[in-house]
Parts: sequence; structure tokens; C-alpha cells
Amino acid sequence: MKIKLLFFFALLCFSLNAQKNIYESAKFDELSQKHETLAIIPFVTNLQLKDDISEAELKRLEEKEAYEVQNALETYFSKRKKKKKFSVDFQNTENTNALLKQNNITYENIDIYTVKQLCEILEVDGLISGSLDLNVLLSKGVSTSFRIMDYIDGQADYGRIGVKISDGATGKLLWKYEKQINKRSGKNTTDLIDMMMKMASKKFPYNRERPRDRKKD
Repeated sequence: MKIKLLFFFALLCFSLNAQKNIYESAKFDELSQKHETLAIIPFVTNLQLKDDISEAELKRLEEKEAYEVQNALETYFSKRKKKKKFSVDFQNTENTNALLKQNNITYENIDIYTVKQLCEILEVDGLISGSLDLNVLLSKGVSTSFRIMDYIDGQADYGRIGVKISDGATGKLLWKYEKQINKRSGKNTTDLIDMMMKMASKKFPYNRERPRDRKKD
């Protein structure tokens, strides 16, 4: 019974925290009115691992984590899109990555391109991007065992993730969601994305079922 209560409390805190860490532009409705398709690009990733590895290996692992988040987001959106939960479509990430490659855009240099440039190349109306800071390899799986001391001494903290949606025509930021990653966030990348997006679903701007309660920032 105590374990169930602790889990419920953690879930409640997670949900409330998700709402606090969401920003939405006051011009969202205006700028997204004609949005039909969004593209998801690999996330900018920063790994701070305890293991002693070469810089080349670190870069390889960062790129792997970046694409894992891209794939996890596509999986989440695809599942809910089948249930007609969203008012927009999401470009197949294989097509997204192929178009980027055809234009000599790689994980190493994608950050030098603007949102407008990327949306023109990908022929989409908006862009889903973000950042990932980790001290573990989330894609390989992490411990989710619950110990109070882990939260006290910081062993439960794995990093932070930020998800952004930007308008392709103007390049303006439309929506942003930031969240701390810890043992309650899921055992791997797919779990993390699935849980965090479900918690933020009522605030996801393209959710058909979402109440029209936007605060004008």
C-alpha cells in the first residue's frame, strides 16, 4: 500500500511539474493556423559520463542518443496519430534524415542552420527539435529502483531534456517543454518520451482534445 501511495505521489508531482515547465507563445494560433506537417530532427545532445572514453567515442554516443530521442518521439506521435489525436501530421524520420543527408546536413553541422532553412529543405510547416543533457546512456536502459537516499545524494538524477516546436515561416518559438530526467522518468528513451509527453498531452498545442485555455505570454 505504501509503495502504491509513493508511486501515486510521484506521478502527481511529475504531472504538476510538467505543466509548470511548459511555455507557449501568445501567437501560437496565429502562426500555426496553416500548419499541416511537422518534422522531428535529432536532438542536440551533451553527455557527461563517468566512464573514461575517447572524445571520438563520446561524440558517437551523443549522436546515438540524439537519434534515439528522434525515433522515440516519432513512435509516440505515430501511435496517437492513428487515434486521430493530433491536428497535424509528422514527417517520417527516415525521410527527414534522408533529405538532410542529401543537403549535406549532418548531426555535426545541423546547428548552424536556422529553423526557416531546415523547414524549407524538409518542406514542412514547423520543426520539432530540442536538447538532451545526460550523465548516463539512456538508450541502453537505466535503473528505476526506488531508494530515498538516491534522491538525497543526487544518484537519481540523470539529466535534462527540452523539446521545442518552431514555426517554419517565421522561425519563431511556438512551444517549449523542459523536464528533469531521473529514476521516475522511465527505464529507457522510449519510456521517457512516452511518459513525459503523456503528462504534457493536455498542454500539447496540436492535441485535438486539448481545452482552449492558452495563457497569453
